[in-house]
Amino acid sequence: MRVSVVGGGTITAAQERTAVTVGKTLAANGHTVVCGGLGGTMEAVCRGAKSADGETIGILPTDRRADANEYVDTAIATGLGHARNALVPMNGDAVIALAGSAGTLSEIGFARVYDRPVVGIDTHDIPGVDAVDTPEAAVEALEAAVC
Repeated sequence: MRVSVVGGGTITAAQERTAVTVGKTLAANGHTVVCGGLGGTMEAVCRGAKSADGETIGILPTDRRADANEYVDTAIATGLGHARNALVPMNGDAVIALAGSAGTLSEIGFARVYDRPVVGIDTHDIPGVDAVDTPEAAVEALEAAVC
């Protein structure tokens, strides 16, 4: 399945480790990572996926595919700015939400509008987001919900 991973563009070292592990775990289980294609969580999850020979898709806010981080296989330029946040969860079968701020919250909101299952690790505590403690638990929960 395709799993959209959403989270902050600026992250701590601990958040980076979590995002890398999410990417590795998704790829190891045969899933494609969809993200916003830039830095922070997006770069870390793609790096993790690529380290496990996974596939990555970046849906960029800019109009230049070249703006994608180096770990994105398929860059989709939108030119939409923050409005592209609607497209990231739309293009996944499920969503993993990591630590982030308003942009992450908007992506969670769109995921719920599109009726995508959402699991979260250290993210917004809101209805519709099933909190888990580890990347492995996140992937397991989404597989149970979708597969």
